[in-house]
Amino acid sequence: MQTTLVYVTISLWHFNYNLAFVRQHHEDIGGIHDYYINFTTKGTTTGTSVSEAKYGHTKFSQLTDDQFKELFLSDLRPVSRNTVKRKPLTPEHLKQLNIPQKLDWRTKLGYNVISPVKNQNKCGGCWAFSTVETVESMYAIATGKAPTPLAVQEVIDCAYPNWGCSGGDTCVALDWMTKGTPLVSEAVYPLRDESDFCTIITNKTRGIKVFVKSYTCNRGLPEDRLLELLQSGPVVAAVDAKTWQNYQGGIIQYHCESHINHAVQIVGYDLTGPVPYYIVRNSWGTDFGHSGYLYIKVGDNLCGIAEEVSTVSVYL
Repeated sequence: MQTTLVYVTISLWHFNYNLAFVRQHHEDIGGIHDYYINFTTKGTTTGTSVSEAKYGHTKFSQLTDDQFKELFLSDLRPVSRNTVKRKPLTPEHLKQLNIPQKLDWRTKLGYNVISPVKNQNKCGGCWAFSTVETVESMYAIATGKAPTPLAVQEVIDCAYPNWGCSGGDTCVALDWMTKGTPLVSEAVYPLRDESDFCTIITNKTRGIKVFVKSYTCNRGLPEDRLLELLQSGPVVAAVDAKTWQNYQGGIIQYHCESHINHAVQIVGYDLTGPVPYYIVRNSWGTDFGHSGYLYIKVGDNLCGIAEEVSTVSVYL
């Protein structure tokens, strides 16, 4: 099969227009060519440094905008809310905060409290993945041990009144977890990437059982408060991910709105460089972004990062 390479270096503002043009070209020549678009902003990602976001060909690029939305951005069904307007946090203000200028829960304690990146595939379960991942992390912090992967499938199947792989809400899922049903290990209740009947957990169920003690669901959070919450552990965040379809790496700094449609886990931040950023774990597999992670600029509520943030505490 012949491959046509099309390289376009443009502003993100015009990226979707050019992508549509290349897709039309792809159709006009009979659908027998693959296409690739290399798009970068002003910087690149080199070595261990992090620069402006880079957009280009990804595993999602051949999806139309509507297909991408249907498959990956229709799974978060948050309760009705209004976006809160905030003043941006300046670099000077960030440096005055009484917090470490750098935090990464993958390394902070000398062991990794973040489980391996998962892939929700075509199951609309971001709300379940992000909440379970944060329970895993908080249990790892409490026990002083690396996390045991917990059963996302249990939450997908059982956390009523969510809708399984058809969508749900992070705060509703966390509320369900506080009602007395423990989370068991993924080995006991394996991931199937589709909704199924709820399997009842009993005292005879083998393996680890993690009980959620409490949670908070913070809407319209000031970002300095979000940074403070991260001192206690990773958090769940509802975000707007519609511009992530062609994200390859770097720090997202522009053109990311706050119409909530996805959920992720924030595992840390870095305020030391010229562009401060959050370290965000996604659930689209390790072949997305930086081995499953992405970076979002701190201070402008980009991607609605502070619109709905949840914390979790667990019983030992």
